[in-house]
Amino acid sequence: MVVGAGVVGLACAWRAAGRGLSVLVLDRDEPGAGASGVAAGMLAPVTEADAAELDLLALGIESAQRWPDFAQELREASGLETGYRRCGTLVVARDRDEAEALERELELRERLGLRVGRVLPSAARRAEPALAPTVRLALEAPDDHAVDPRLACAALAVACERAGVVLRPGTEVAEVVVRDGRVAAVATATGERIACRRAVIAAGPWSGHLPGIPEAARVPVRPVKGQILRLRDPAGPGLLERVVRFEGGYLVPRGDGRIVLGATMEERGFDTSVTALAVYELLRDAAELVPGILELVLEETAAGLRPATPDNAPALGASGALEGLVYATGHHRNGVLLAPVTAELIAAELAGEPRAHPFSPDRFAHHGVTA
Repeated sequence: MVVGAGVVGLACAWRAAGRGLSVLVLDRDEPGAGASGVAAGMLAPVTEADAAELDLLALGIESAQRWPDFAQELREASGLETGYRRCGTLVVARDRDEAEALERELELRERLGLRVGRVLPSAARRAEPALAPTVRLALEAPDDHAVDPRLACAALAVACERAGVVLRPGTEVAEVVVRDGRVAAVATATGERIACRRAVIAAGPWSGHLPGIPEAARVPVRPVKGQILRLRDPAGPGLLERVVRFEGGYLVPRGDGRIVLGATMEERGFDTSVTALAVYELLRDAAELVPGILELVLEETAAGLRPATPDNAPALGASGALEGLVYATGHHRNGVLLAPVTAELIAAELAGEPRAHPFSPDRFAHHGVTA
């Protein structure tokens, strides 16, 4: 049983079915309709690198390296495109303070052995002519790419069904049923009970709140709100080729004239409203670097909820406190990036071949950590 049909849940189901397991996926909505459908789809372990999160950096790099083959295999299995683009990323500074901060970020990545380059303003504008002449400095991360999560989820849903996975959208999970100290079934909101040997919890920020799970087996996951805009260039592709990141936001081109602009980071609980202030600030800040975005058509505004744990790293694998309970959640800003490696780890766990890693859900129980 997989609870949650986002990019992580679907990827886990697909890989588990590939190992010969019988898999059922439940979601209260359509596949990819939650945070995955709002996500920009950056595959950016280098630009997201943090010296305090080296284990997470290593996991992100491994997953980024898996993405090309994962996307190709998914394309062959589903007959659908994933929107994977080897576009690279530019991180740009608007003023002297941001340029100095970018120099420090460059030094950190070089010290960590990551492939990055310092780019002068003139070279940055040659690479991306839409950048404003006021750009002070840029950092290039040629291995940080992007994918379209909506396309990837659609392809995963088809691939899952072709692999024998049963998808049940519109089925809300009301309770994880525990009997004799282990997971026995999942109860739906309509009162149906579906027996299962193991339940993989991939329900994003709701993962830590499912009724029925004993407190000792819960993972502290909280929602972090992100508001995002989807823009379209009537003239078609060409405004930007690379992902452009800046202090407080990013622009992710899809390669067809569409550009995603995001995203806020807000501790607002389960609120998914879109605010005028967020739209204004995102457009204002992005337009300082790429003035041409103000000429684009605003096609959509949306807000999603990232699943965050107290240490910003995912909870992956079996719970030591409840037999049959497996977590694949807490990916925060990196759910799309980490989907391939998460799926491999969870499928191996389910097949009785667990791989050692530092992201066990049990790490929170030992410290009494709460969300």
